[in-house]
Amino acid sequence: MNDRAFVPDDFVVPAPPVTPRFRLEPLGPQHNAADHAAWTSSIEHIRATPGFPDGRWPPVEGMTLEANLADLRRHADDFARRRGFTYTVLDTDGDVIGCVYIYPSTGDAHDADVSSWVRADRADLDVPLYEAVTAWLSAHWPFRTLSYHPR
Repeated sequence: MNDRAFVPDDFVVPAPPVTPRFRLEPLGPQHNAADHAAWTSSIEHIRATPGFPDGRWPPVEGMTLEANLADLRRHADDFARRRGFTYTVLDTDGDVIGCVYIYPSTGDAHDADVSSWVRADRADLDVPLYEAVTAWLSAHWPFRTLSYHPR
């Protein structure tokens, strides 16, 4: 991460998207079991999703629930410190069906790197999630350019 601020100090993080099929809320430790179940059930699908081509995540061998909890705590800390913003994607029943990551760009060409995934059994929501997140970020966040792999 570079030393410039990711978002201005006075930026108020906007309410996340809510659609008839899913909603976003900040990811935190309270999502641990459901998040773990969601991504471990869909490792191959997530690895095939645009934006996850580096082969590092999710780990093929999975990870323990305790390690997943540490990861969620790290994301929640990033959110609290405004260094990155990670959201869980919930369906209308409140089940975790995916995740959205918004972090500073690793290069100079974009303001933010964005990635998202949905469970394999909810693959039909990949494009609607991409579209909702893109519209939300474009309308309500202070980013001029995004790196978010199209669907």
